[in-house]
Amino acid sequence: MNRKELIEQIREKRSFLCVGLDTDINKIPQCIIDEAKAKDGEDYIFRALCEFNALIIDATAPYCVAYKPNLAFYEAYGVDAILAFEATIDYLKEEYPNHFIIADAKRGDIGNTSKMYAKTFFEEYDVDALTVAPYMGEDSVTPFLGYDDKWVILLALTSNKGSHDFQLTEDANGERLFEKVLKQSQQWGNADNMMYVVGATQGRMFEDIRKIAPNHFLLVPGVGAQGGSLEEVCKYGMNKDCGLLVNSSRGIIYASGGEDFAEVAAQKAQELQQQMDIELKKAGL
Repeated sequence: MNRKELIEQIREKRSFLCVGLDTDINKIPQCIIDEAKAKDGEDYIFRALCEFNALIIDATAPYCVAYKPNLAFYEAYGVDAILAFEATIDYLKEEYPNHFIIADAKRGDIGNTSKMYAKTFFEEYDVDALTVAPYMGEDSVTPFLGYDDKWVILLALTSNKGSHDFQLTEDANGERLFEKVLKQSQQWGNADNMMYVVGATQGRMFEDIRKIAPNHFLLVPGVGAQGGSLEEVCKYGMNKDCGLLVNSSRGIIYASGGEDFAEVAAQKAQELQQQMDIELKKAGL
């Protein structure tokens, strides 16, 4: 999906919501587990993950423009769970082809290894975007940038406590590390193929980020369960094209642990979509 198509989806759906599919087999409703075990016995993981994801997707698709499966939650449970990740990608492509798909895998290594990671996610899985760690520099990132209508989402300023350990450290000229990442990486990619991860809990720091990267899309985790403010993110981070994909995972997919989990997920997604519509109108979009 290219930039123009993504912006059109945001305007059409009045939403810039990304639903995170952090699907933990130990957190999904017991009714899904019981049904999968009844059909597949001890080999229930594939069916349970696929069923839960499909029901969450069906429930939330009207209110979001993107989905972000987190690879860690699938890799942790072996081959069956990886196959469930693949099946989820296929389901999205077949049933909801206008939704943007982000593989949250945070890859990044020496050039020849990154080339293989890029091949995996952009050719084999054919997702729209991949999260990438910038620590190893240009040659670890550029292999991901050689695909038409595919996106690198580079870690810039994250929402976790440990972000202060490195990302906010300053050099002798007072430039913080995340600022250096933003400036340097714009020599590798552009606003049509590169986004940045910026945590919702960073508040007014979005102002500093927009001074350096005014036109890039930002993937913003941390709204909801992590305490980030959607209104604050929009106030300081929204640009003329919206320029935001705000992710919510736990606050939507685990909003209920009962048989009504899909219905409640839809309600939570709709609530965020309605708030986003208000913010878009405030920005004249």
